[in-house]
Amino acid sequence: MEQVKQLLLYQEEDSKLLKIEQDAQASEEWKNFSQAKSFLTKAPEKLDNLDAKARELHAALDLLNKKYAEIEETLKDFENLDELVEEGADISFYKKNATQIAEKLKAIKAEVNALSKTIKDADDEYKAMKKKTIAMQKQYQESSAVYKEYKETKLKEMNAVKKELDKLAEKLDPEILKKYQMKRSERIFPIICAVKNDRCPKCGIELSILGKEKVSRGGVTECDNCHRFLYKE
Repeated sequence: MEQVKQLLLYQEEDSKLLKIEQDAQASEEWKNFSQAKSFLTKAPEKLDNLDAKARELHAALDLLNKKYAEIEETLKDFENLDELVEEGADISFYKKNATQIAEKLKAIKAEVNALSKTIKDADDEYKAMKKKTIAMQKQYQESSAVYKEYKETKLKEMNAVKKELDKLAEKLDPEILKKYQMKRSERIFPIICAVKNDRCPKCGIELSILGKEKVSRGGVTECDNCHRFLYKE
């Protein structure tokens, strides 16, 4: 039962450390710093992808313009249409070809216009990304200095609590402490709780027969579901 008391004292002090950690993670200082850092980490790849996309779009536009020019060139064959007709050529044949060519040119022109808009949108996105990157670089510099100062303050508080925890740890069984710290790293908290009606007070699972026997003798058992330490008051 003495280990239970010591573990409860350790957990009570550890809850102070957890509170400091949670406050730090929820702070505006951390949010601004982590937001800028995360953005700048991904920004180079994003800008490279946008740049590559722009190159591909421009290459596609060049091909369309080239294709347009080649088809437009075929219209020159119709410059002497009157002479061909006078020589007995079938005018319906030439009209049909001219219509087909005009339709192709119209379709390509529509593709060129659509692609030009896509290129403009991609260019605008790149410029916006570049502008935001510059703004984030400034935010990172400013928030980094603010967060560093904030972090140092929190570290002092955390170190003070850790000193108390080190003192309390001296009275705990090393194996129990090792298990406690492992559960702590898994974000289980509180780690040790008093059973209620032979059930875990956190997840509601009933203790096994062996678990009931252990806690009734003043010992500690582990919840089969959430793996918390359980004892009987």
